[in-house]
Amino acid sequence: MSNLYSSLKFLRFHEHLEALKNRKVIAPVHIRIKPTNHCNHDCWYCAYKVDHLQLGEDIVEADVIPEKKMAEIVEDIIDMGVKAVTFSGGGEPLLYKTLPDTVERLAQGGVRVATLTNGSNLKGRMADSLAKYGTWVRISIDAWDDLSYNKARGIKGDNFSQIVRNMRNFADKKSPCVLGVSFVVTQDNYKHLIEACSIFKNAGVNHVKLSAVVISNDGRKNNQYHGEIMEEVSGLIAQAQKLNDENFTIINHYHELDERFDKTYKTCSFLQFLTVIGADCQVYSCQDKAYNEKGLLGSCKEQSFKDFWFSQENYKRIFSLDPTTDCKHHCVSHGKNLAINEFIDTDPDHGLFV
Repeated sequence: MSNLYSSLKFLRFHEHLEALKNRKVIAPVHIRIKPTNHCNHDCWYCAYKVDHLQLGEDIVEADVIPEKKMAEIVEDIIDMGVKAVTFSGGGEPLLYKTLPDTVERLAQGGVRVATLTNGSNLKGRMADSLAKYGTWVRISIDAWDDLSYNKARGIKGDNFSQIVRNMRNFADKKSPCVLGVSFVVTQDNYKHLIEACSIFKNAGVNHVKLSAVVISNDGRKNNQYHGEIMEEVSGLIAQAQKLNDENFTIINHYHELDERFDKTYKTCSFLQFLTVIGADCQVYSCQDKAYNEKGLLGSCKEQSFKDFWFSQENYKRIFSLDPTTDCKHHCVSHGKNLAINEFIDTDPDHGLFV
């Protein structure tokens, strides 16, 4: 199976690398849109809701992108030549009622579409539109049965069973849209890791990505939390990977987290590859700084996203954001930034000696 999660995808976009070298702003390759901050689940580790994590410090759960503004953003994205859009939270993106129309218009404009979701509304027209136009759908999950799922998410009913049915029904569509699961490993669920992966495989998902829950802004505290279980989890992952075959893969992203907290570089190169539009119609540097003042680039509420992106205001903010002081938290793009910076800093003459 080809690699879906490579950290080297940026190498395809030479224009962006040259823009970074020359301190220019060009259209992002990829935009995350958070259409709504409302969510029908209440996960205990959700960085947008808990007080002890920096993500989402300024989130307003009632915020939603107005339909007219969403249509305007979509046309800007198509016109700017953005390659891909992922709908994510904030809240649960599949609760945004007009998302199927938005997905269709983006696809018609040549933009690839994907979504991160809890899977509860992956059904009906919502599922049909993603099956027809989506590149991938990834369901975030943290349990192995209804009781454990409800406990982790503060809900009631047979929700886990319903979401597994949604997975199976989506897989039965035989769509080219890749269906994946992001399994968040915690001290409460790791002993059931193999059981959960077996359930997802039987439901027809393409892959399960295993990652460590983030419980603190302090990398050492995260490592302490996972250090108590890491050896056992690693053994269980190795056993679970015996489920791998030509149709199913377990992707191991379970690792220590502290190296993603401390930064030594003074600019964030990756934010011109990927940026975020929040449900508050504000533009943020990345998914790890959404709804956070230090991640705020500016607003497209009273102006078009395109006008904002190419404004002097945005230029100044992009090149003034300093990860050594502004990003002392978990960063999913840290490894990519290290690689981009190494590429940019390589002497062009010596770069010929590959």
